[in-house]
Amino acid sequence: MASLRVKPGQRLTVSDWHTNSHLISSNAERQRWGSHCTRQEAQGLRSETSNKTKWDEQDTCTRLSDRIDEVTKWKDSLLKCLEDVDTEIKALTTVKESTEKALAATSLPLDVAIECLTLREGRRGNDLVRDPVEAELHKEVEVIDRARKVLQQKVSQAFEQLCLLQEVRQQLTFDLRHKNEALDVDRSCLSLNVNSAGLSLKLSPSRVPPGSTDPQQWEKFSYYNCNRAQEEMRASTQLREAMRVIMGQTHNELEAQHVACDFALRKRHREVERARDELHWQQSNMKEEIQEMENDLRGLEDDLQAKMAPLKLAHTRLETRTYRPGADLCRDQVQHGLTDEVQQLEGTMTALKQKHAQSQDVLHALSQQLTHIEEDIACKTSSLSLERRSLDTRSKLIVLPEKHVPETDTFNRTLSPVKSRQLELA
Repeated sequence: MASLRVKPGQRLTVSDWHTNSHLISSNAERQRWGSHCTRQEAQGLRSETSNKTKWDEQDTCTRLSDRIDEVTKWKDSLLKCLEDVDTEIKALTTVKESTEKALAATSLPLDVAIECLTLREGRRGNDLVRDPVEAELHKEVEVIDRARKVLQQKVSQAFEQLCLLQEVRQQLTFDLRHKNEALDVDRSCLSLNVNSAGLSLKLSPSRVPPGSTDPQQWEKFSYYNCNRAQEEMRASTQLREAMRVIMGQTHNELEAQHVACDFALRKRHREVERARDELHWQQSNMKEEIQEMENDLRGLEDDLQAKMAPLKLAHTRLETRTYRPGADLCRDQVQHGLTDEVQQLEGTMTALKQKHAQSQDVLHALSQQLTHIEEDIACKTSSLSLERRSLDTRSKLIVLPEKHVPETDTFNRTLSPVKSRQLELA
């Protein structure tokens, strides 16, 4: 009888089979539950992370917007400050140029004053005096030198202040440029979204770049730039006001001294003219007196010559009568008369000779005095020529340089220009 072949191997019991089936079912249900829990947790996490991502992105956009607004405010402040600095630089430059013109305008009055002093050094003799004109001219030179020093000092201060303003402007420009670049970066970041092109992962994006500042340092930096600009503008405004005042004062001082010099020069010119006219009058009278004295001398000489014949006659008579003979050689009345006549004539001629010598001395003194007068007239004429040349030289200063009158602003007051005037002698 044929036998059934049985597959070799371990065989399980029915209970093991049921147990194995139940185990498989239990594991499947447990794994499905675990999968369900995992899916639920994953869905919750997805929902939570999605909301968190959207919230974080929205919060970042809000912060970017706030930051853009804050940077924009500082940019506007810096821009306004920069415009004010530019305005102040222009105003200070204008005043500086006006001061330089006022400084250059003092060269002509200084040259004229020195030229007048040099001309008046050509006076001769008694006319070379330390008169009020010389004192006023020396004072004018001192006033001009003092004004030039003050104006030059203000020009130097203005140059230094302009350098400081330019430095401030450069700092504001750098800060403003950085603000604009930062705004461009933040606006670019604000415009990005998840669908934007060019998005990629970066290496260590949360690193802190070297040179980074905190918000307090950032705000303090811009505040310092604006504050320094305001301080420099205030200093520039005060300097401009001081320069305007100095220009007004120097203009008034120069004009007053100019008028004083012209007055003294015209007064001295008139005095020299009167002295010269007086000398001409004295010269004329002196010539007349000399002419009369010369006529008197000729009269004295004629009288002396006229007395010679009567003296010879008397001498001849006396000499002739000495030859009378004997007792007739008598000292009679004729003899006494002739003797008296001779003595009288000799006395008269002696007096006439003395008067002639005295008249010659007087004529010589008159001639010397006339020569002195003529020399003094020549000195006065030369002095008048020099005074006229000085007046002609000073005629270049009839129109004095006008003082710069700036435009009125809120920080400055203007000075009314002083008109040039001349004091004429009556």
